[in-house]
Amino acid sequence: MDRLVPARAADGSLKDERVAVEEPLQITLDGCPVAVVMRTPGHDDDLVRGFLVTEGILKSTAAIRRIDLDSKDNHALVFLADDAEFDPARLQRNLYSASSCGICGKASIDAILAGFAPLENARRFPAAALLGAPERLRAAQETFDTTGGLHAAALFDADGEMLALREDVGRHNAVDKLVGHALATGFAVEDTFLLVSGRVSFEIMQKALGARIPLVAAISAPSSLAVEFAVRSGQTLVGFLRPPRFNLYAGGLDRC
Repeated sequence: MDRLVPARAADGSLKDERVAVEEPLQITLDGCPVAVVMRTPGHDDDLVRGFLVTEGILKSTAAIRRIDLDSKDNHALVFLADDAEFDPARLQRNLYSASSCGICGKASIDAILAGFAPLENARRFPAAALLGAPERLRAAQETFDTTGGLHAAALFDADGEMLALREDVGRHNAVDKLVGHALATGFAVEDTFLLVSGRVSFEIMQKALGARIPLVAAISAPSSLAVEFAVRSGQTLVGFLRPPRFNLYAGGLDRC
């Protein structure tokens, strides 16, 4: 989603420019406020599903009975199934990602791996599948073409075919929208890899592990804590994916 706003060029001329829309979305779970996320409106139901699972608030989307979206008030009301279980203490925006401050990074990883078990015998992907992914990602970034202001995240299969893509002003939101869509449509996410248009942070690796995605690749660089997380979580991490080159920081690839 984009919007026209007035802008003055370097030569003093006034023109209308398209910018990405950014608005808050308040997520409320069975009457309890969970979080306010700044996002690009659109696919809000996917965002909510993905956020609740990748932050460990819900174990799966099966716990969700209904999501009511009020686009006028930017509010998402989530209603749980009668047998759903959740820990109300996790509903204060005291989420894993808030603790990735570097000093407490190792403790943050320990906390995440206590909630999301590391992957064992995770699927490996051929290097050739990764090398074709950036071009497919870029070709599908419709809103980025008009604004230049959105992050993208996409899921690919082992043949390098793009299965789904989401864009958002927040890189974490783009991943949550993508994960929420995959969970709602029944993708076998354990057989896919994630490509993000920017850098890979600790939080992106966390969200991928929460969704059980075995490989994360990025056009740009990973952070040191993202690399440490990938090593301990059993995920494969690829950075600077700029064909024909890339860097492999953790895990492994099939060369054929």
